[in-house]
Order: sequence, then structure tokens, then C-alpha cells
Amino acid sequence: MYSDTRIIISMKTMIIYGRAVALDGMLVSTSSKNTVPVLETPRPASSPLKRAPAGSTDCHFHIFGPPERFPLSSSRAYTPSLGMDVECYSAIANKLGLDRMVAVQPTSYGTNHSCLLHAVETFGRHRARAIAVIDENFTQTDLRSLDEKGVCGARVNLVTRNGTPISQLKTVAQLIAPFGWHLQLYVDGSKLSHLAPTLMSLPVDIVIDHMGKIPSEKGVASREFRALLRLLDSGKCWVKLCGYRCSKLGPPYEDIAEPARTLITAAPERCVWGTDWPHPGMHGSLMPDDGKLLDLLFDWAPDSGLVHRILVDNPARLYRFKA
Repeated sequence: MYSDTRIIISMKTMIIYGRAVALDGMLVSTSSKNTVPVLETPRPASSPLKRAPAGSTDCHFHIFGPPERFPLSSSRAYTPSLGMDVECYSAIANKLGLDRMVAVQPTSYGTNHSCLLHAVETFGRHRARAIAVIDENFTQTDLRSLDEKGVCGARVNLVTRNGTPISQLKTVAQLIAPFGWHLQLYVDGSKLSHLAPTLMSLPVDIVIDHMGKIPSEKGVASREFRALLRLLDSGKCWVKLCGYRCSKLGPPYEDIAEPARTLITAAPERCVWGTDWPHPGMHGSLMPDDGKLLDLLFDWAPDSGLVHRILVDNPARLYRFKA
């Protein structure tokens, strides 16, 4: 655990690993023993070559708010920066033509969902849903309250620190099953084959984050990718086509085109798409341009019917949006 000391960083500076970085002033939380890295502010999105069709959904992004209102977890892996709130995200969604959104609880808030629920309320329940982070300590009453406020899934993150541990996977699935939620899993692709029997035994649908987090150099014939395809073939697994983190080459991510097209061909009815805005952990030239990320989807699925299915029809079914 960290021993928090709250400080005001002077205008235009922020401390990351003991180094001053140009940034507008904000209230941050640092540690007397360990310094928590601060995320780089996302870049403005370019205009996509084609806007998303009406009713399109961004199925994966994160929202942060003022730390004095939404306290950060002391055991978080990173600290958000400016430009990551509801207003900034709304500008991105409007530019891309996204009408619906699914906010995912970031690990920096732990299981405190106040910022997540505020985002859903601000966007409006008619167009927004949320994925929570829960653990074995949640009661059915707790989950019913979240369900009534727009939560429709629980995320187990085995990659970033401060997520729900793998030992609670079955417990979480059993807790959320009565509400018809799904389990969203972020895991290294190397573990998919090992986890597959457990995932298939769970009483809920599974959504695999970030195209299975399988490095592009592994290829579609690899053991990891075949494991992901088998999960999709089961009929109870979905996959999120926000896969730039799988790329070894970086923008424009040409090395993830074949994996993405293979997934779309294998299970067009269970593919959804997301920006992963504000792209935690990305920096410099590797910081994605959300307009170009949407362009990638149109390249992977050049048929307009497929694009509509991935952006509109599939999310409506998975996240329970009204037609």
C-alpha cells in the first residue's frame, strides 16, 4: 500500500518518476515511498475518413474526474492527467459519430465506482452503459444497485495492477450471473489456452479485451490465437477489436490487420469495437489517434453491413441497448 501525500503541482509541471514533465497544473496524489506514473494527455482525434453509422457504440473507454471528487486508489498503477473527463471524451465521440458508449472502470479507482456512475448519468442511460470492477466482497444488494445505474458487466483485469485477482474469477461470475451480466477479461494471450476450460464452465458470457492481447508477431496460426478462435467458436465468447496494444510496429498498426480480419471472419456476430480512450500507458508517437483507429475498422471490415454489425447491432445485443 502507498502512504499518500496530496500535493499541488505548480502550473505547467508534473512529477513522473521524479522528472518534471510539461503539463497544466492539477491536484495529484504521490507517494512517500513509490512514485505513481502520471498518464500522458491523449491527443485530439483527427476526422475519420468515414463517420460511424447512426447508433454506433464505443465499447471500451475510461473516464476520470477531479481527484478531490473521485478519490484515487492508493494501490493504483498510474495517475490520470488532465483531458480525460466526460467533456473531453464527448468531443471525441462526436467527432467520430459515436452515439452510444460503454465506459469501463479503470484500475486506478479500484472498486470505487463513483466516477464511472457519474459518467453514465451524464451521458444518459439511454445511450450509456458501464463495466464495473467487483470482487468477492460485493453483495447482491450492491450489484442490484449497480445494475439499476447502468452496469451490465464485470471486468477482471489480470494485466494491470489493482484488478480483481484470478482466484476470484469463479466467484465473480457466480455473483453477476443472476443479473445477466457478462464477464470482461483482460489477460495475456499466453494464458488463454490454460484458462479456456474455466471460462467455458462459467455461468456467464465472456468478453475478451484487446483482441486477446496476443502480440502480432505470434500470427494467426499460433497456439495463442487458435485458443482465442476456439473460445469464439464456443458461442459464449465475444472479442473487442481494440487491438493496437497487440501491435509491434505501432501506428498505423498494419501488423494487426490480419488478426483483426480473421476474428471478424470467424465470429462477425460476436465482435465489438472500442477506442480504449484515453489510452492509458501510451505516450509520444505511440499515442493513438482515435479517428485513425476508426479508419482501421473500416479497413478490416470493408463491407458496410459488417461495419454496421460490429458498431451497432452487436453492441446493442451485448450491452442491452434498445433498438
